[in-house]
Amino acid sequence: MAVTCLAGASDRRQGWARSVWTECGGGFSCATLRVPLNHRRPGSGEQVDLAVIRLPASGERIGSLVVNPGGPGLSGVEYVRAARVVLGEKVRERFDIVGFDPRGVGSSAPVRCLTDPELDAFVALDGTPDSAAERAALEEGARRFAQACRRRSGGLLPHVGTVDVARDLDLLRQALGERKLTYLGKSYGTLLGAVYAELFPGRVRAMVLDGALDPSASPLRLAAEQAAGFERALRSYVEDCVAAAGCPFRSRTVGGALAEVSELLRRTDERPLRGDGRRRVTQAVAVLGLLGPLHDPVLWPELSETLRRAFTGDGAWLLRNADQFVGRRDDGGYSGEMAANMAVTCADHPTDPSRYGRFAGRRAPRFGAHLVWASLPCAYWPHPSSFDRLPRAEGAPPILVIGTERDPVTPYAWARRMARELEPGVLVTYEGDGHTGYAGGSGCVDAVVEEYLVAGVVPGDGVVCPGIG
Repeated sequence: MAVTCLAGASDRRQGWARSVWTECGGGFSCATLRVPLNHRRPGSGEQVDLAVIRLPASGERIGSLVVNPGGPGLSGVEYVRAARVVLGEKVRERFDIVGFDPRGVGSSAPVRCLTDPELDAFVALDGTPDSAAERAALEEGARRFAQACRRRSGGLLPHVGTVDVARDLDLLRQALGERKLTYLGKSYGTLLGAVYAELFPGRVRAMVLDGALDPSASPLRLAAEQAAGFERALRSYVEDCVAAAGCPFRSRTVGGALAEVSELLRRTDERPLRGDGRRRVTQAVAVLGLLGPLHDPVLWPELSETLRRAFTGDGAWLLRNADQFVGRRDDGGYSGEMAANMAVTCADHPTDPSRYGRFAGRRAPRFGAHLVWASLPCAYWPHPSSFDRLPRAEGAPPILVIGTERDPVTPYAWARRMARELEPGVLVTYEGDGHTGYAGGSGCVDAVVEEYLVAGVVPGDGVVCPGIG
């Protein structure tokens, strides 16, 4: 366990566990921030060490920009290591770029649930149960997942929700010496930012929420609407593919090509494809192998090759894509992203198992059931929700909410809802494809974000940036 119990009164004080930043390669500095395990009982002595990284500003410094890439379960440390790719030069010039692994993630007391072989079995479970036996197997797998998290993560598990991380974020702000927080959150990082602004509205300098979550939605509704977003992304891919040379579909119509994808998934449900020699590609794995390349149009050529091989019975690329999607390494080990994702999601929103059947496949025939049933461990979660109110952020300065019209992961409707729910929300629409808008190739989106972060220029609500390509 990375949760420590420290007896000395001075040791119970949160703050830098190491008093100075240390060089950690590539021009980056690293540190460890010690925070209370339970923010409601900060003097209990139980603490969590958070991994923090910083890329110093290359020019005249304004302050620190704290970033979170989402997930939940993605490493903020690794995201900052890619800052020269994922953040614009103007932002890197004026801000120290700071990231951290939230509690339960990466190098910050990672949540531990199933073993690697058990995760292989969980990922391969039939996500479209056609019989009582298949549904029972799915429910048992979900129950084992939740029980393993409780058994292997112990006292950490009740304290990994978004509210806990938002309070850690405020301690990070203080430790950085910033009077107010400047923040960029993507995907799930938008919910973290919104919760921070609700808890500490007067401590926000500027906040960009890109690829917003719907703060009012349960895991079931999020999964169902996300599945519909992936269906739209699949249609966009197919429309592009059938109009070009080298498309893997026999049909040259959109409807016909979509039917071929459905037929491929139906066949894998009955007879899995060959994979890597040891593992076969079940329907659940095939779905994951399609979802990954649908995140970004840049990956559409890879999706075409994946389908070309799968149509001939070769599922190796589907398996490779699925492994990348769930954080499985070549050596068979898992990164921990899936466990952290489940732990944070379920900590925020436990749910009732009887509701899953009503949501599965309702709006997304190819992906709906798989994404809805994937959150079933939340139905058996051992701890109550820590998410007790919707963020409104009354009293905070204007907050930019960016929505991409054909975002498969965080559908555009979620950005509209978040901008509406947040009292200071300002909606920026990107008429494009892919997950999130900033630093994705749109000069319009980049200019709006950078003028806001650097100069404090707030765009008018409802700004629309055209798609590219």
